[in-house]
Amino acid sequence: MKFWRKLLWPIVPFYYLGSLFIKKMYDWCVFKSRDYDFPVITVGNISAGGTGKSPFVGYLVGLLQGQKRVSMLSRGYGRKTKGFQFVKTTSIASEVGDEPLQLKQSFPKTEIAVDADRRNGIEVLCSQKIKPEVIILDDAFQHRKVKGGFQVVLTAYYNLYTNDYPLPAGDLREPVSAVERADVIIVTKCPLELSNVEQREIIAKLNPKINQKVYFTAIQYDEFVYSETLKIKLSILLKEEFCLVTGIATPKPLLEFLNKQGARYIHSNFPDHHLFSSKEIDLMALNKIILTTQKDYMRLQNETRLKGKLFYLPIGISFLNKEEDFKEQLFDFVIGD
Repeated sequence: MKFWRKLLWPIVPFYYLGSLFIKKMYDWCVFKSRDYDFPVITVGNISAGGTGKSPFVGYLVGLLQGQKRVSMLSRGYGRKTKGFQFVKTTSIASEVGDEPLQLKQSFPKTEIAVDADRRNGIEVLCSQKIKPEVIILDDAFQHRKVKGGFQVVLTAYYNLYTNDYPLPAGDLREPVSAVERADVIIVTKCPLELSNVEQREIIAKLNPKINQKVYFTAIQYDEFVYSETLKIKLSILLKEEFCLVTGIATPKPLLEFLNKQGARYIHSNFPDHHLFSSKEIDLMALNKIILTTQKDYMRLQNETRLKGKLFYLPIGISFLNKEEDFKEQLFDFVIGD
């Protein structure tokens, strides 16, 4: 915990009681959650970012798009627009948000939309001539107005929610007890060598309910980096010194990966979803090679000053074990017998 956040501890009880009150209002059905007669999957966390939702949503889309007509709905965090919008491959991040745009460009045939009001977004999607058969809600676990039929909570290996504190002193948006309504808990960003013994220790810390499954995943880095027109081996790019630009919640796993590869770079770090200023882009443009994340690339790809210099490194996820168990659980919900 950062030192200055310790100063906010006196506010924590008020935030905690407020979030607990809202939780209880839904639990006691004073506030109403709406459920649906078709599969709705919610992916989220109880922490304020940094758990790897986008790669996991991408994983789900990749699994399901060949089985059902899949739509993905996000709030479009960081966009300057309001209301419902369909995401196009030609959209810009300021209109739809960087993460939805990243998913659309990765899965151009999948219908992706943004709406902060998830109920309204689902209604619009279902009002189309060809309706979705499955809707994935990104970052919607805490959005209690909608009740997902299959709820996934993510927690990062290096910052388990059981080790965290409520906002504003920590990063928890809801009490830990909120995880009780999840069907699946995914521990993300694990080391590939995480032992079965440590996995069992983590499960004991999380203390899942008897009906909840816990799975472990790691970040899987692509072998290639991409620009607007080029695709080159990461190993080739790493022969040169470059500028690394990150505007994500937790760049630590990426730095560890690049360091293991012997990369030589200057790191420019910015807050999550950072909107780069013209001066910042001018400074980037002084470099011969710029490497960034795919999410950051969504906010930088249209900058003419960076043409021919800007590359991104895609990531995915890999299960450490029991991936087939997860798939079976997912397909049982989506497809049934």
